[in-house]
Amino acid sequence: MNLSKKTLPEQGSGMAPLIAIIGTDGSGKSTVAEHMVTWMGRYGPTGQAHLGKQAGNIGRALERLPLVGGYMGRLIRRKSDGVNKRIDEHKQPTLFPSLVISAFTLRRLRRFRRMLAMRRKGLIVVTDRFPQVEIPGAYDGPGFPKEAAGSWLVLRLARFEHDAFVWMAGHQPDLVLRLNVDLDTACARKPDHRREALSRKIAVTPRLKYSGAPIVDIDANQPLATVIADAEAAVSRMMQARGYA
Repeated sequence: MNLSKKTLPEQGSGMAPLIAIIGTDGSGKSTVAEHMVTWMGRYGPTGQAHLGKQAGNIGRALERLPLVGGYMGRLIRRKSDGVNKRIDEHKQPTLFPSLVISAFTLRRLRRFRRMLAMRRKGLIVVTDRFPQVEIPGAYDGPGFPKEAAGSWLVLRLARFEHDAFVWMAGHQPDLVLRLNVDLDTACARKPDHRREALSRKIAVTPRLKYSGAPIVDIDANQPLATVIADAEAAVSRMMQARGYA
């Protein structure tokens, strides 16, 4: 998480603007987010936060370990497929996967609170990803299924996660930049990602509403320079409406 040294007075709603950049892997959202943090310095001190789970990054890092990487990769995929199968059958995950999901939720909550602290200090914030509750099981959404049977402990963990996501999603961004990309382009940019996983995320992306936040759709199949220009134009309009010169 990047933090600028200076701060601005709080504006309008009591906190500085929040711009969320969302999209599937391969859409270029991390690259666009990093650019926007620097570019938005013209409006004032700016901070950046990554609000995703990043479980995939951890799994791919483990796969690259010498000697045990192949085994770890197969084990992670098998466990992940097992959890997804139980969710499709409207069953809660077993205890160990539930503890892992809860650990990622705690990590995400910590990052989210740090992001809010930046806004309260007056920093404009750009986020890579943003929590959502509209589609459980989809990226940046709850990992536990709704209304599924399970042990009392697993159900308690599921309730904790649900409440955490409802609270985070209740903080509406001032603007969501939704980067849309087709499957072949995403796969070409992320050859180490599973095609079926990318396909599911691409199908979900247009359905995410982020509690009614203003959303600007950007065609991320375009050259990066064009995508960035579209993002700058959208943010400029929002910042002007918020009274920033």
